[in-house]
Amino acid sequence: MSTTITPSSLPKLANKLQGKVALVTGASRGLGVALAQALADQGANVAITYAASAAKADAVVASLREKGVKALAIQTDQADATQAEPVIQKVLKEFGSLDILVNNAAVAVQGQPVGSPDRDYTALDRMWDINVHGVVAYIRAAAKVLSDGGRIITIGSAITARVGFAGAADYAATKSAITGYSKGVARDLGSRNITVNVIQAGLMDTDMAAEAGVAASLFPSLAIQRFGALEEVAAVATFLASPESAYITGAEISVEGGYGA
Repeated sequence: MSTTITPSSLPKLANKLQGKVALVTGASRGLGVALAQALADQGANVAITYAASAAKADAVVASLREKGVKALAIQTDQADATQAEPVIQKVLKEFGSLDILVNNAAVAVQGQPVGSPDRDYTALDRMWDINVHGVVAYIRAAAKVLSDGGRIITIGSAITARVGFAGAADYAATKSAITGYSKGVARDLGSRNITVNVIQAGLMDTDMAAEAGVAASLFPSLAIQRFGALEEVAAVATFLASPESAYITGAEISVEGGYGA
């Protein structure tokens, strides 16, 4: 039987991130908003990036400030890896430090089987730029300034473990690539007690899922046959940002309703 998950139905923790500074990429809509809200609920000051909609980003910032934290929106194109460093510097200028990086910004180009004469290689190449090169650029830029004991959290996809439908080879590859990169970075930054983890998120009712043609037809492949709630993924990210997760690094945490079971 389907169960609806709402923010009010999830348990609230104490202000475990009070005074911390977080950057969430791609946070003007969908999961990014939920991630920013969850971090702010724990007391973190939050910067977000967005690609196009200043109005939506400003609304997110206003909602974060209503929680009593500092907030900032920065417009950028994650497909351009050279923009990562300036974004990180803007965060430092505004907040003075950076403790948590959440790589959420991504696109999903699916329904394009390998060998199809209709493949849109321009769109596929841009997906690689955003999902891989952009994430790598943010991790590299953040690693130089993150406080010791900081956190790097990347939103991956359950499709890295199981590609359950045709036309998703490139998307699956981008998410697999960043998972492998994160494991390597966990080794590199472990001496500074910086943890690096990936949340392998499953089917969620988001704009990106709708745009990619991902629908309820996938429910039969799930053990729990419903969309995942954005707040459920955000809760895991908040845990990974918290002091309790200090000994978890290089891990993949699946929040996907049993898609890979």
